[in-house]
Amino acid sequence: MDSITDALFSSWDLNPSLLISTLAIALLYTRGWWQLQRRAPHRFGPAQLVAFYGGLITILIALLSPLHAFAGWLLTVHMIQHLLLMMVAPPLILYGSPYVPLLFGLPNQVLKEGLGPFLSWQLLRRIGSFITHPIFCWSAFAFTNIGWHLPPMYELALRSPGWHEVEHLCFLATALLFWWPVIQPWPWITNTPRWATILYLFLADFQNTALSAFLVFYERVLYPTYGRIPRIGGMTALEDQAAAGSIMWVVGSLFFLVPVGLITIEVLSSRRVSPLREARARIATLEQE
Repeated sequence: MDSITDALFSSWDLNPSLLISTLAIALLYTRGWWQLQRRAPHRFGPAQLVAFYGGLITILIALLSPLHAFAGWLLTVHMIQHLLLMMVAPPLILYGSPYVPLLFGLPNQVLKEGLGPFLSWQLLRRIGSFITHPIFCWSAFAFTNIGWHLPPMYELALRSPGWHEVEHLCFLATALLFWWPVIQPWPWITNTPRWATILYLFLADFQNTALSAFLVFYERVLYPTYGRIPRIGGMTALEDQAAAGSIMWVVGSLFFLVPVGLITIEVLSSRRVSPLREARARIATLEQE
């Protein structure tokens, strides 16, 4: 037990570049949030600040904690790491509406003379509209998730630290895109009806279920590395694979289906309120006449 405890405490990888870059992003956001909170407290309250910090901390836990060290030994640990990067951190970051606070956090001269003309570039806006379209967001997320779980790609990430970082970057970037139409961070405006997000999430859950079920019921070890290395935790490689698939199945489905329920309530509530508002508007018009 002592050796396992020692291994856990000694497995923290305090990567200076990741820590410094995360701290810089947190400081930029905080500076911008502080300015915006005084101007628009209804949009930038403590909840947005806490959520953004929570997203950054989740990324650090996924990449610097013993999860990262033990991911090469247990597929279940690797799966938990991926879920943090794809299901937990991105929604928290987007709930913080990071776009405007990060811009306001920059020095005024940099924003006006440097980024200002670039951000107003029409081509950049078209690119932004394209990559935040729900079809592109869903496709990028699904193809990345499936692609990196194919044995050749997964084995490449296990063997190469560089490719492992690329894998994590792909997961995080496409997950931010995927959750964008769901969270709809201010000031992004969508032309897609809100009810379409329900179908969007159901389809995502379907691909997650298919992939996780394959891991659970496949009768051979899918990733040879986990079959060769010494086992820890008392599980065989095949049991580890099934457990990882189960975690992906259950936890992933919760993250997809809970928003489905919340958005369904939101859509039904708006439909109930709209006729009431219309009736009140008509009454007001008649009173004016």
